[in-house]
Amino acid sequence: MTDKILLGHGSGGMLMHELIREHFSPAFGMDGFGDSAILSVPSEKLAYTTDSSVVFPLFFPGGNIGDLAVNGTVNDLAVSGADPLFLTAGFVIEEGFPLSDLKRIILSMATAAEKAGVKIVAGDTKVVNRGKADGIFINTSGIGVLPDGRELSPSKIEKGDAVVISGEIGNHGVAVISERNGITFDPPVETDSRPLNGLVRNMFEATNGISFMRDPTRGGLATTLKEAALESGMCIRIREEALPIPPGVKGACSLLGFDPLTVANEGILVAIVNGNAADTLVTAMKKHPDGYHASRIGTVEDAPPGMVLLETAIGGSRIIDMLRGEQLPRIC
Repeated sequence: MTDKILLGHGSGGMLMHELIREHFSPAFGMDGFGDSAILSVPSEKLAYTTDSSVVFPLFFPGGNIGDLAVNGTVNDLAVSGADPLFLTAGFVIEEGFPLSDLKRIILSMATAAEKAGVKIVAGDTKVVNRGKADGIFINTSGIGVLPDGRELSPSKIEKGDAVVISGEIGNHGVAVISERNGITFDPPVETDSRPLNGLVRNMFEATNGISFMRDPTRGGLATTLKEAALESGMCIRIREEALPIPPGVKGACSLLGFDPLTVANEGILVAIVNGNAADTLVTAMKKHPDGYHASRIGTVEDAPPGMVLLETAIGGSRIIDMLRGEQLPRIC
C-alpha cells in the first residue's frame, strides 16, 4: 500500500481489493466482496433514498464529507417517517488523494453509522485521473422501514397546525463557507450535522399528530416551508422572534450578506403537527439532546394559499420565498 490513492485502486484488481480489505471492510464491518448485500428486513413498508456528497472543503468545523454523507442519508429516511436500517456507500476518488485523509473519512462514516444505529452493508470504489474529482465524492443510499399506519404528506397539513423546528438554523452553511474562505467567527460556528432518527423516534412516541417532516438542507428553512405551503395549498406564518438563530450565524450572515432562512442545515428538522399536540411534542423533543433547542415557530392558515409569511419583530410581515439560484455551491 502507498500513502496516496493510485489509479490501480479503482481497477478491480489487487490494489482495489487491498484497499477494501484493509480500510473499508474493517471500518464498516463488511463481510467479503460480493456484488450485493443480502439483507433481512421486517415485513413492513420500505423507504429508500440516495444522496451524493460533493461538499468543498472536505473537512470543516465539526465534521467532514464522510459523516455528512451518512447523516444526510439517515435523516432523509427519518423525516419520511422511516426507521433507517442499512446504507451503501460509493466512492469516486481522485488519483493522488492522501490515504490518511481517506482513513479519516472512513472512520468518521463508521462512527456516524454506529451513532445512528445503522449498518453500511455494501459499497463501490472508483478512482479517476488526477484533477477529475476534486479529491473525493461519496454517494450513499439507504433503506428503512415504515411502521404500519405511518404516513407523512403535505396533503395532511391542515389549518390550525403548528410549525415546529428541532434546533438552531444556519450552522452548517456558515461552518462550510467560513472554512472555504479562511474566515473565523467569535463565537465559532460548527456544522450541525448529526443523525436525527433517534429524535424522530421520540417524536412519534410523544404524538401521532405529525403530518409533515423535512430536513431543511440546501435552500434552508425558507425553501422547505415554501415547498410545504405550495404542496399543501395552505399558508404558513412564522414568527421572527421565535426563530432559533445562534449569535455566530447572525453575525456571519450580516457580514456576508446572507439570509439565515436560506442557509443550509444538516442536523435539524421541521415538523408540522396538530396544534393541540405541539406543546407536548416540543417538550418531548427538548428532552432529547438533538432537540434541545426545539421550538414552536409558527402556524398554518388557509389563506393566502401557497404563501409563507414572516411576522417581523417590529410588527410587520414579509413574504418568504425559496432560495433563487445557488447561494452557497457544494454545501453538502
